[in-house]
Amino acid sequence: MEVTVQEAKTHLSRLLRKVEAGETVVIRRGRTRVAVLSPAPMTTKQRKIWGDLPGELTPMFDEPLDDLAPYTP
Repeated sequence: MEVTVQEAKTHLSRLLRKVEAGETVVIRRGRTRVAVLSPAPMTTKQRKIWGDLPGELTPMFDEPLDDLAPYTP
């Protein structure tokens, strides 16, 4: 599907619905093609916050620091 810049500005929501459905929309200025609206690539891999970082915590991780001894019960 091809539309002019003016049509794209006026009907952007409608064009985005078509793109979401898998269609590609070409935007023209006069007879010159200037842009393409196409579906964004799907992200399938979900990033784990801490699970994908290298290394591991030592058993002493939860131990209070010596400097904080006066503040701990």
